[in-house]
Amino acid sequence: MILILYPDIDKRGEDYRHLLEYLDALQGIRHRVHDVAGAQQTLTEIYLIGDTAALDVDDMQALPGVERVIRVSDAYRVLGRHRDDHRASEFHYNGITFSQDSFHVFAGLCAVDNPTNVERMFQALQQHGQSCARMGAYKPRTNPYSFQGHGKECLPWVFELAGKYGIRVIAMEITHDRHIREIEEALAQTGNPTGVMLQIGTRNTQNFELLKHVGRQTRFPVLLKRGFGITLEESLNAAEYLASEGNSQVIFALRGMKTNMGDPHRNFVDFAHVPVVKRLTRMPVCIDPSHSVGSRAASPEGIPDMLHVTAQGIVAGANMVLVDFHPDPAHALVDGPQALTLDELPWFLDDAALARETYLQRRERARRHRAERGR
Repeated sequence: MILILYPDIDKRGEDYRHLLEYLDALQGIRHRVHDVAGAQQTLTEIYLIGDTAALDVDDMQALPGVERVIRVSDAYRVLGRHRDDHRASEFHYNGITFSQDSFHVFAGLCAVDNPTNVERMFQALQQHGQSCARMGAYKPRTNPYSFQGHGKECLPWVFELAGKYGIRVIAMEITHDRHIREIEEALAQTGNPTGVMLQIGTRNTQNFELLKHVGRQTRFPVLLKRGFGITLEESLNAAEYLASEGNSQVIFALRGMKTNMGDPHRNFVDFAHVPVVKRLTRMPVCIDPSHSVGSRAASPEGIPDMLHVTAQGIVAGANMVLVDFHPDPAHALVDGPQALTLDELPWFLDDAALARETYLQRRERARRHRAERGR
């Protein structure tokens, strides 16, 4: 059960104190308080965990400070969609709105290599009106002898360059809770010139202790990648781990499944699950064509497979694209063969915009169809 409190409730006031005293006295039920920051106001949600079936909705809604009550199903209690649940499926971070209606491209280096290439990437993004990027400082690798990323040493100049070129949000994978502290320290050292979206990679989707650590901080939103060898339900439960600890600013990323049925692509492309995730949860959905396809192979008409699958995901309703670019892919330290080049950036963005327009047209036609049937 979820209690939605009145907007901007005074947590030092009598209503809030009496409410918590009442909840503390409930037998067999724990509660967690979540603050959801919106564009104009902060909403407080209280999640009741335990045997809530015996609680009467009308009684709970009559409690001081409670605006409305939502009775939830067992699955995806915080992030899921529930009957009579009209909570917004959006959050705002560093001037950018993320929702199931928004659309953003996060293009950039899979692995940060040197300041020159980072600056060239940010400059190209700025020239094409982009305010988000991906930059890999920490790189978990299958081979222990492969490049593991520059780590915290590169963070100050990456953040400074992002601020110089107006990049407001950087998606950056972390593999340990200490990386959160390192990012916070580097941002403070450079005067907070940009924002960071913490990325949980596919190898860590079921690293539950890391999920708990990331979920307990609410400063940074989180991009969670689907596990490459587990079910969709298991991956969605990983997202619920984050939200149950306090951070519901989560974006779910589809990045392909590990199976030889995906050959000749690097992974089996799973972008048909975009509308499924949006139906089951309130999370925005991201697609990662780079790690799904894994190459620059193109169809006979000259369109790369990566653009084809990107369009498929966007037409299905994806809200975000995470994609590898590099000024010089032949010398990239990680995943060079799949990186697009800077002169392909305008083509990629134009093609993504075309696919997005197709999705919006399909959505409008579906709305009209429902309206006609409802007459």
